Formats: sequence, structure tokens, C-alpha cells
Amino acid sequence: MTIRFDDRVAIVTGAGGGLGRCHALGLAARGARVVVNDLGDGADAVVAEIVQAGGQAITDHADVTDFAAVSAMAERALRHWGRIDILVNNAGILLDRSFAKMDMAEFRRVVDVHLIGTANVTKAVWETMRAQAYGRIVLTSSSSGLYGNFGQANYGAAKAGMIGLMNVLHHEGSKYDIRVNTLTPTAYTRMTEGLLPGEAASLLTPESVTPAVLFLVSDDAPSKLILAAGAGCFAVVRIRETDGIVLRGDELRPETIAARFAELTDETGATAIDTAFEQTQRFVLRAASAR
Repeated sequence: MTIRFDDRVAIVTGAGGGLGRCHALGLAARGARVVVNDLGDGADAVVAEIVQAGGQAITDHADVTDFAAVSAMAERALRHWGRIDILVNNAGILLDRSFAKMDMAEFRRVVDVHLIGTANVTKAVWETMRAQAYGRIVLTSSSSGLYGNFGQANYGAAKAGMIGLMNVLHHEGSKYDIRVNTLTPTAYTRMTEGLLPGEAASLLTPESVTPAVLFLVSDDAPSKLILAAGAGCFAVVRIRETDGIVLRGDELRPETIAARFAELTDETGATAIDTAFEQTQRFVLRAASAR
């Protein structure tokens, strides 16, 4: 089965270069009409590429941190094409510095662009997707958010926030067939230029990541999936909870936790939890049965 996006309308943020450009071109090549969003002039060049190849695209220069501007972008897409089916949140910046040397303006700026910007654009299209009972949304996280990386407290915090946002939007959008997933890409782009050796750069192309996005916004896409992609490699990241331990009475002390730490961290029987309440319910039932 060939994945196509004929009659679908997509918005891709940060699409003037790198990963965003590749995502926009990939969507357009498979039939989508694309809003190419970027602050810079690169967006115009990407639109020209799409149109020259026979596709349909328009440029938008909204700053994702400006909710009024991205709302106007969504309204423009609706006026132009009548619907919004796909949103790929890709816009981002890097302001790397160790936490000791980072000022809070640098911390806030990165969180504003990545996390608040993603929430802004998603909010701008959310009611449209609910009304048409269809939507496919990708949030862009990072291995820095999942695992940490020196000098990226601001970036890592913002990217980790994508996971929490996805988890909630998955539940709130499910009855409207809005599927929300998270991409964690590794690629050689403007943001990573100079950080990777030449050989790695030749493997970590944006083109090796985009198939993951096209899958995540397809009609038959999953939802609430964290999909890592880079250099043509793809893997699913899962957050799991160990079976753990139950303490009661005189055992309910930090010393018991320390003494049974190996048992606490044993991943045998670890499970993925679907909702926050499911974890609460699990704990209550286990504690009650241990009485």
C-alpha cells in the first residue's frame, strides 16, 4: 500500500531548511497541499521547489511563539484550501550553554520556541481538526529530552515537555480521530552543524528521517507513539514502569527503599501505563491487596 496525502492540507513549521524542508517536500510529493512556515526566506524557496515539481504550497512567516500570528496562519490555510489535516511541529532553535552559565532568558527563549510554539500552533488547528473529525499531529522531541545532553538544559526541558503534551492530546483527540505522535530525530542540519564529524554528517541526512514523519501523519497512523529516527534507522521509545515494591507498617521508611533498591529497579514485568489514573489505580489496588 502506497501512503498518499491527496486532498490533505498540511502545515509544517520551521520548513525553510533542514528537516522541515524535507518534511514539506515529502508531503507535497505525495499529494499534500502544504503551508511552508519559517521566519526566514528559505520558506519561499521551498514553496518554489514544490510548485516547480507540480505541487501546491504557500509560504507563511509566522513566529510560532506568537499565538495571534499562527492563528492567522491557520485561518489563511482554511481560506485557501478549506481544511487542515496535518500539522508537523518542527520549528526550533538552539542556545547551548551549561546550566551554570545559562541565563534564564536563554532558558525561556528555547522553551518558548520549542514547547510553547508547538502548543500555539497545535491550539490554532485543534478546533478545525475536531470539527472535521480528522487530524494528524507530529511533535518533534529529541534524544536530549529523553536522555539528556550536556549544555542543553533549556532544549532538553522543552523537548521532554513534548512527551507530556502528546500523552494528553492523544486522549483528548482520540474520539475526533486526531492522532498525536512524537518524532525524536537525529540529523545533520543547521542546528547540529559543527557538532558532528563528517562521516556521521553524511549518514544523518534529513531525508533519512522524513519517512518517519510521513508514516506518523498517514491515515493509518498510530497515536501516542515516540518514534526515533536517524540515518535510516527507526526505533520506538517506550516509558515503562517496573513492577516495584509495596511497603506497609514499619517497612514504610526510606531505609527499606534503599535496602530493596535492586528489587525496585528490576525490569522483569515492567509495563507501559496508558493514563495517569491507571497508575494511581494500580498503586491503590496493590496497596489494598497487601493489607
